[in-house]
Amino acid sequence: MTSLAELLPTPPSMAEVKAAFVQAMLEEFQLELQIGVETPQEQALERRARPSWLRVKAPGSPDFLTTREIVREHKLVTVCEEARCPNMGECWSHHTATFMIMGELCTRRCSFCSVKDGTLNTLSPLDAFEPLRAAQAVQRLGLHHVVITSVNRDDLPDMGAAHFDQTARAIRKLNPDCEIEFLIPDMRGKRHLVETILQSGFVKVLNHNVETVPRLYREVRPGAVFQRSLDILRWAKELSPHTRTKSGLMVGLGERREEVLAVMDALRESNVEVLTIGQYLQPTSKQLPIQRYVTPEEFAEYREEGRKRGFLHVESGPLVRSSYHAWQHTGEATPAASPVSPAA
Repeated sequence: MTSLAELLPTPPSMAEVKAAFVQAMLEEFQLELQIGVETPQEQALERRARPSWLRVKAPGSPDFLTTREIVREHKLVTVCEEARCPNMGECWSHHTATFMIMGELCTRRCSFCSVKDGTLNTLSPLDAFEPLRAAQAVQRLGLHHVVITSVNRDDLPDMGAAHFDQTARAIRKLNPDCEIEFLIPDMRGKRHLVETILQSGFVKVLNHNVETVPRLYREVRPGAVFQRSLDILRWAKELSPHTRTKSGLMVGLGERREEVLAVMDALRESNVEVLTIGQYLQPTSKQLPIQRYVTPEEFAEYREEGRKRGFLHVESGPLVRSSYHAWQHTGEATPAASPVSPAA
């Protein structure tokens, strides 16, 4: 602790100090300043309104800080930060992160997501060295299972499919024992792009989230089609039978229980083997509001319903996200022995 008045002949004003402090926080934690979104009182009210099962500790362990340092040193983007995942502290403390390739600007306008929007004027060309940097970060973190996702890049001729493939090859070359999981966009329903993504043979898990029930697609996932997402998952299993297929749902957006069960049936008909279900949490006031908080008991019921339908692994709980405990989703589990998520 010191005094600026003692250190400087003409100390800055409090307003100048505040501005410098805010800017330093934005740069250090890669945050985006939002003016007039919510007052501190409104934020405090929202936190108090959250049920106890949705409260998590702020990250800050030494392992968390080490992971953050490695991610930034290699100039990588993580979906953990971009999507404001509530499990970031836990996962980063275990040296686990989900890398988001192809930049931080997305060409879709999904109503639930806080990833920044991109246009033809703001999108950057793909970085040819990004696959290598991702592989180096995996090596330094000592990961045995890595999740790679991306923004949507509908502006590219192949929507980034070859970039996914190059990333898989780079990771395998530097980390031959690391399992690779891809969480991919819908590639506009083009089967040959799914084939490109899987052609290396190195992808252990292919994940594509259907996100919500078909009735809510127009509001939640404009530009997406439920059947197209099912096709992506079915094609992945046809093209690479040894690759495990996976999908995820958010609940609390106004869906009905029978609609969730119908989505489970549709996923199983498309040979999806792993299912994740978690509570939707509104990232900022710009995204869709929460319709209701689903209880832990309801998540437990969804888990049992999924196991009955033959999913090899069901991760269902309030804080579950598609990458949560991802390393557990590759084992040869059976429905009767599927582990229960602690987040449930």
